[in-house]
Amino acid sequence: MTSSVSQRVYLSVGSNIDREKNILACLDALAHHFGELIISPVYESESVGFTGDSFYNLVVGIDSALSVGELAVIMRDIETANKRSRAGPKFGPRTLDIDILTYGDVTGVVDGVTLPRDEVTENAFVLLPLVDIAPHEKHPVSCTAYSDIAKSFAGREQKLWRIDFSWQGRTISRKNKN
Repeated sequence: MTSSVSQRVYLSVGSNIDREKNILACLDALAHHFGELIISPVYESESVGFTGDSFYNLVVGIDSALSVGELAVIMRDIETANKRSRAGPKFGPRTLDIDILTYGDVTGVVDGVTLPRDEVTENAFVLLPLVDIAPHEKHPVSCTAYSDIAKSFAGREQKLWRIDFSWQGRTISRKNKN
């Protein structure tokens, strides 16, 4: 069921197979479906949960009046269009992974999607890009600003770094200068 009220939705996007190609295709598809995107810097991170090639990760904000279920179908269709295989293990290489992190301030299981997604507070490759674009917005359960969650984040050992990345002639991120 489509809502008449637009919600701010944050999506986690990741790829470790043909990373640049798949992230660019994902952003194109999201812009086609939702118009203007709020895009975090792109990070490269080591694989979490399995041994494999590094991922490119980012968070994208969209505004949509679609239901969580309708959004989930669109995300799955975008993944499938980018040759996402669902045959392998839960943690493994993937062309494209898009997860709904938050849907406004909705909590609980909605249309089979758990909101907010646990990865927001568990994985640096989700939390840090989210802080980049929504530092003062609050986690729907803890009501703590994402920037404050990051200050006390336990996953500091997770290695990730910003990379140079552009989309449609627009610089999305610049490599960290150490």
